[in-house]
Amino acid sequence: MPDPRPRPGLGEPRGPSFFPGRPRPRTEPTPPPVPPPSHVTPQPQPTPRPAPPHPTRRPLTAAVLAAVLAGGLAGYAAGALGDDDPAPASAPAARAPGDLQAVAARVLPSVVSVQTARGQGSGFVFDDRGRILTNAHVVQGSSRVSIELEDGRRLSAEVIGDDPGHDVAVLEPETSRGLTAARLATGARPAVGDPVLAIGSPLGLSGTVTSGIVSALDRSVRLGEDGGGGPRRALQTDASINPGNSGGPLVDDEGRVIGINTAIATLNQNAGGSIGIGFAIPVGDAVEAARTIIDGG
Repeated sequence: MPDPRPRPGLGEPRGPSFFPGRPRPRTEPTPPPVPPPSHVTPQPQPTPRPAPPHPTRRPLTAAVLAAVLAGGLAGYAAGALGDDDPAPASAPAARAPGDLQAVAARVLPSVVSVQTARGQGSGFVFDDRGRILTNAHVVQGSSRVSIELEDGRRLSAEVIGDDPGHDVAVLEPETSRGLTAARLATGARPAVGDPVLAIGSPLGLSGTVTSGIVSALDRSVRLGEDGGGGPRRALQTDASINPGNSGGPLVDDEGRVIGINTAIATLNQNAGGSIGIGFAIPVGDAVEAARTIIDGG
């Protein structure tokens, strides 16, 4: 019989709790004194003393995160605002209008939708032979898959190998004609706060682009459907990632791939959806695993 008690860290988020401060008393302005008649000696008027202000309590906010879909990891986060006002944040650097649109336009021709007998995911062309990187859990159990390009063409592709521990698989399409390799940021390390785009086919909607930032580096996440490879490092992003984004690229504001979107955190393990906490395999780790697959290691 299932345990009716709620599991800690799961279910509806708690908060925010808000403790409003008491209102400050309003001090009515003192009307100017009426000049006395000339035959009466004026008397000095006492100066009213303003009432001391009452202290105001600042709000306290708490949030609960639930399980990570890949491997069932759970997390908890809580934050509080103190009594001191925060230092003013520096203004972000201005970006020319259309920058992210130009980035998306450059990368989209390299992104594909991947269909298998079990479902669908995403992938991207990563070398000049037209080979495609995706997640191992997207093509699990398949030897051949169907891919759809940005221009609507459909091609058959062979699964030439996978690495479930890194959740990476390599596909070789029937032809490389018209396929454009994405630029890879293998020699660069992203920084927290860098703008990023996640591109893929969430819920089957091919060519979907969402934006966000790099939220954290080197998160320890169990990759793949069973997490059997043990914890691996991952990039964290708040760009919206949903089922079907798996295997698609996470790119920086220069259009270079910095990671492969692979997992999300969710408040409900049975009905997962983006809550702004997603994870991507660093592109250097993914390419290293891909080269091992290609070399037959």
